[in-house]
Amino acid sequence: MKNWIELLSEFKQKREPVALVTVTKCLGSTPCVVGSRMIVTKDKSSFGTIGGGKLEFKAIEEAIVAINESRIIESNYTLGPEFEQCCGGKVEFIIEPMNQSPELFLFGAGHIGVEIAKLLVDTPFDVKLIDSRDDWFSSIILDNSITTCQVNEYDFKTFSDAVTWGNQCYVLVMTHNHAIDFNIVAMALQNETKFLGLIGSKTKRVRFNNMLIKELNVKEGMQNVICPIGLEIGGDTPKEIAISVVAQLLQIHYQAMSK
Repeated sequence: MKNWIELLSEFKQKREPVALVTVTKCLGSTPCVVGSRMIVTKDKSSFGTIGGGKLEFKAIEEAIVAINESRIIESNYTLGPEFEQCCGGKVEFIIEPMNQSPELFLFGAGHIGVEIAKLLVDTPFDVKLIDSRDDWFSSIILDNSITTCQVNEYDFKTFSDAVTWGNQCYVLVMTHNHAIDFNIVAMALQNETKFLGLIGSKTKRVRFNNMLIKELNVKEGMQNVICPIGLEIGGDTPKEIAISVVAQLLQIHYQAMSK
């Protein structure tokens, strides 16, 4: 059987979410030792063992929660009657979700968009910078970790196809055109996202809210859209605005991880 490092590498290449369960402490008589590991997938398949029985069953259940909620879980159990064991030992373990990197789909490679992408290098975020203007990326120098994508302004399906929707999907809308901004927001509201942010003023928010309700019959309007975006740290240059937005994205990500 492959070791857990090789298995994690394979799951990472496939971008398949898994959880790594690691035994961190054993007290008394236990069916495992410190360092015992088990990998759990979303369909509850497991590789490796932390001792079997009800202890392992409980760990798999919690691993699914860790994957679905993308958060680290620490647990401890005393192996008594509840586990149909009489050894009375105590096991502590930590469950870490893997391959759950947040993905930012940033529509609009203008001054602020480019600064946001650059600032997110070496953070947990995978960044995809998207723009509809012809040859727009030819003169922009970006880190190799940033993916660029040119979409077709006249084929809006290309906008949706550029996004991997889901609970790790962050969408920022800041294109050169308010009509495109509105269409992206309307599109994103029909899909699953972790965060949907729109650059603009409170006036723009009110306008889009009315359009969503009256023209598209979206009863919630802009209720699930962050606008204006960014933390209120002050400053109005592209880089300062970008810093405030990146701080907000990281805050949301780490708050979710700690719940």
